[in-house]
Amino acid sequence: MPLPIVMRLLYTHVSRSLGTRRLFSGVAVDKEWRTAGSVEAQKLKSAKRKGQTLSKLQREDVSWEERLSDAVTPLWRLRYEDQLEVKYDGQKKVLQMLSSRFKEISSEESANEQFCCPLHPIVPSPVINGYRNKSTFSVNSGPDGDPKTVGYYVRDSRAKNIICVRGNHLENLPEKHKQVAQFYEEFIKLSPLDPCLLFHEGGHWREISVRTNNIGHTMAIITFHPQELSQKELCVQKESLKEFFTHGPGSVCNLTSLYFQESTMTRCPHEQSPYQLLYGEPHIFEEVLGQKFRISPDAFFQINTTGAEVLYKTIASLSHVDRNTVLLDVCCGTGISNCQFHSGKAEVVLPQLLLSLQEDLPLTAVVNPSRSGLHYHVTRAIRNCRRIQSLVYVSCKPEGEAQRNFLELCCPPNAQKKLLGEPFKLERAVPVDMFPHTNHCELVLLFER
Repeated sequence: MPLPIVMRLLYTHVSRSLGTRRLFSGVAVDKEWRTAGSVEAQKLKSAKRKGQTLSKLQREDVSWEERLSDAVTPLWRLRYEDQLEVKYDGQKKVLQMLSSRFKEISSEESANEQFCCPLHPIVPSPVINGYRNKSTFSVNSGPDGDPKTVGYYVRDSRAKNIICVRGNHLENLPEKHKQVAQFYEEFIKLSPLDPCLLFHEGGHWREISVRTNNIGHTMAIITFHPQELSQKELCVQKESLKEFFTHGPGSVCNLTSLYFQESTMTRCPHEQSPYQLLYGEPHIFEEVLGQKFRISPDAFFQINTTGAEVLYKTIASLSHVDRNTVLLDVCCGTGISNCQFHSGKAEVVLPQLLLSLQEDLPLTAVVNPSRSGLHYHVTRAIRNCRRIQSLVYVSCKPEGEAQRNFLELCCPPNAQKKLLGEPFKLERAVPVDMFPHTNHCELVLLFER
């Protein structure tokens, strides 16, 4: 069947994604997680249900590695089946909260007193361990005081500062990411230049990001603070970095691409500080559901590739698009050739775009905003466009600012807020686990009118 017409809106606010009691469906659960239960895991599961933090269950002498695991992957002690149950319980609370808020703004009695719509069983991630296709490692002082430690930050409550802990043990990182981070640490320890811990204190070596695809191609992006170095001195550092990863010890990483970015800020866009290709191919490529995507250093792409396939299938099953549908993909990342891209802030681009589209084409919208939710002008434009009869909202934090969007879409018409269109009704909710071992999952919501 021919693909629908797709209008994709690049959202510059984003750097940038059924059964019974068995609370997951469609994918077999890894056997090791079925047999990995323990008394400690059950205590943690109970604590999560009671809203307790994992730190309350930890001993004072817990290792830095465990502290990092608890910070980055707080559900790592639980069997995957139990992780899914914890997340499902969390989504039930979200819908209960939303149901209460809907009742406050509506005069109609809800047919279901507990939930505003059916909550489908959680869809599990096909891959449980090592699923991340992008990881970013910081450089700072480690537990032993070494300022050239590459890893993740853990807060030291006693010393009231942060400690950089190596992530070699983290369940969600692939071995290739750990390997590249390890050799980057080896390189900066050999370098005569200091790490840049605080910008005003000098130093140069900063974070490294690693991107991989499903066939093992690897891109490394190293961030460097130039401070007062001359162009000649910068060239020396770039050449030494390239030599280390192409002919030196780091060559075992077999990098596909090696990028270098000079940045004087915490985050610096490519337009302001271009990514410099030191070695290899300018892009790596990833295949999702038979479509080939080109990945650049700063492209937004879902960090769990196989999980993204499950997410996109869920969106497709809810959206019911056909060959005559115009699909508005708001807050999109990288894309394919059967679409038109409209780059800019969605709150500026979308209202103008809706006015320019042909009147006889049915519209379906898919939105996948950041945790801060959609700008009010976006929800107002969708609400006031009568041709949009179906909206799929993908939320990574439905208990947060997204709730404001849900109310704007479903409240009675309000002339003061310029919400004049017929209200939407929340019909279905499907949680999709994209982030095993963490508390997070995506909630896919279908709104119709």
